Amino acid sequence: MYDLIIVGAGPAGLTASIYASRYKINHLLFGVEPGGQGNLAPMVENFPGYLSIAGLDLMQTIIEQVKSYGVEIRQEKVIGLGKIGKGFGVITDKGKYQAKTLILAMGAAFRRLGIPGEEAFLGKGVSYCATCDAPLFRNKTVAMVGGGDCALTEALHLTAFAQKVYLIHRRSEFRAEQAWIEKVEQEPKIEKILNNQIKEIRGKEIVEEAVLEKPYKGKTLLPIDGVFIEVGHVPSSALVKPLGIETDKDGYVKITPAMKTNIPGVFAAGDLVAMIGRPLIRQLITSAADGARATSAIYEYLHKTGPAPSWGK
Repeated sequence: MYDLIIVGAGPAGLTASIYASRYKINHLLFGVEPGGQGNLAPMVENFPGYLSIAGLDLMQTIIEQVKSYGVEIRQEKVIGLGKIGKGFGVITDKGKYQAKTLILAMGAAFRRLGIPGEEAFLGKGVSYCATCDAPLFRNKTVAMVGGGDCALTEALHLTAFAQKVYLIHRRSEFRAEQAWIEKVEQEPKIEKILNNQIKEIRGKEIVEEAVLEKPYKGKTLLPIDGVFIEVGHVPSSALVKPLGIETDKDGYVKITPAMKTNIPGVFAAGDLVAMIGRPLIRQLITSAADGARATSAIYEYLHKTGPAPSWGK
């Protein structure tokens, strides 16, 4: 019986583990892909301490810090959660484990467009990760769908490889940081298509064209070699249902300011959660902060002795 099991090894889960180690909380950390979606950020320029760093490099630095405390990140897929006595059971594809408390930090999965051709051409020109697949489109023409920070930063990343990048957004304005918008405006390889959407992706064996909802420069067919999709995320909350954990209408786990769910002993952090009155900001720094808060709350829950220790030196 462990004191704590952390499900998810993205920024929230990794930070929770660092704090658990410092609080001397006996814990396990599960994550199939350590670093999570933080690995996919082409460049991070808003994480304190780094002027500019690749997401993969930043995550590896945090992973090394986790391991420096002697913690092994178990790359096992968690397939079930349940209540066992006064604690909780965690079932993975390799074994069964028990803990007094849980931190759920499974993050969120890529949201899909749900249009014809999206599934058929996945891996054949359709991608949800520019960091992973941009080199495959060297000197080609691609489209990036989305208007948030991730879409704009990935569009900029694509310009290092692609000959041309269409940035397609269904609204009239981007919903990204002004710094990224300005960089996009200055990049000659990026051509914006606003107030428009892709309705279908076509091709024979690979992507050859996209069908637009409205004409662009007089045409609804856009010849392209690839489509990158970055339109948000869907919370990975399917595992929480057997525990009776409350979620909002979009599937995000409801938490209190102390990172508590409605089930005593179960806490949640990162992109998986939503708190009434708190902006839904999906950033590496906010996920890390959530992980720290969750572990502090775990310490108080386990010890029943008041606030957790803090470090001011």
